Amino acid sequence: MNNPFPMAPTGAPDYRSGSAPLVFTEAAARKVHELIEEEGNPGLKLRVYISGGGCSGFQYGFTFDEEQAEDDLAVAREGVTLLVDPLSLQYLTGAEIDYAESFSGSQFVIRNPNAKTTCGCGSSFSA
Repeated sequence: MNNPFPMAPTGAPDYRSGSAPLVFTEAAARKVHELIEEEGNPGLKLRVYISGGGCSGFQYGFTFDEEQAEDDLAVAREGVTLLVDPLSLQYLTGAEIDYAESFSGSQFVIRNPNAKTTCGCGSSFSA
């Protein structure tokens, strides 16, 4: 069976040392806080993950999770926590998780320096 996730580039940093390997912006944290309040469950955390699929090979996903795995990266900001599993972190190191509002709408945005190409919708990329 083929692994849909190729190995991370050599020299990938160990996320357990030093500062957070990705940026969770204040705007994104505020929006997550607002959504958690609407759900009425203060124990929720936002999980960002990468899965195989989409028109460019990989796609971003967001979900709320009450559980944090031992090897998850956890980034706290504005009273909320962003979780990333180690496999997804290989592709998100150096990325910025933001929330943007414009005339055309509002959405979570991932600015990922590891994405070699992206599709028009911005939710799929290749590494």
